[in-house]
Amino acid sequence: VWPKFSQRVTPGFLRRYDWATVLFRLFDPLRSLKECTIMNQVSTEFVAYFKVAIAQRRENPQGDLLTELIHAQSKGERLSDGEIIHLCIMTFVAGEQTTIAALSNGILSLLNHPQQLALLRHNPELAASAAEEIFRYESPTQYVMRVANEAINIGGQAIAPGENVVLCLGAANRDPSQFPDPDRFDIERKNNRHLAFAAGRHFCIGVGLARLEVPIVLNALIQGLPKFSGSIQDPVWRENIVLRSLRSLPLRW
Repeated sequence: VWPKFSQRVTPGFLRRYDWATVLFRLFDPLRSLKECTIMNQVSTEFVAYFKVAIAQRRENPQGDLLTELIHAQSKGERLSDGEIIHLCIMTFVAGEQTTIAALSNGILSLLNHPQQLALLRHNPELAASAAEEIFRYESPTQYVMRVANEAINIGGQAIAPGENVVLCLGAANRDPSQFPDPDRFDIERKNNRHLAFAAGRHFCIGVGLARLEVPIVLNALIQGLPKFSGSIQDPVWRENIVLRSLRSLPLRW
């Protein structure tokens, strides 16, 4: 995805498919200044793309989300073009990358647990339950940052109001006090109250779409290609501490 930093950054140097991949680095605190330069360029291209798309939808409305955002009203007020663009970019960046991660992580988990894969293959109605276990077992978003509203003490560590707190959702989803045998991958797990989509006012707005997409894709792959297999030796993960996602997962059938 990343171009050589020695080359000059010019408009259109990345495929549109890669824009969301690059911009997800915004969520990674270990990004470099050079990466920020690339992200600034990609952001400019992304904004320009949606400015054109918004103008086209105003002239020729379609039955899509962009058209709905353009015409949405609340108490007589409409979204500005800037607000629409920000919403669209966030939908692509936060929604696309986490779903890709959930699917690749889930297929890898199923390959690593052939009995669970066979169970899902013979019981496609378990796809929704399997998706929830994938979200828990290999959480796409590993960390989130919050600001403490009040003083609290956790594990002997005092946290004052206004302090930044980094929460590890991946660890919470392996909490033995919440999940019996938490390191076991079980697509029939009951009471699977994981935090893969966070909680409270920051609860993922795309949760409904994710819970629709992932079971559909799982069944499409598993039922459509019943003899697929994959190389699971030494999987290569993306260099991103927030997003847990494979660089690639070669499959054969």
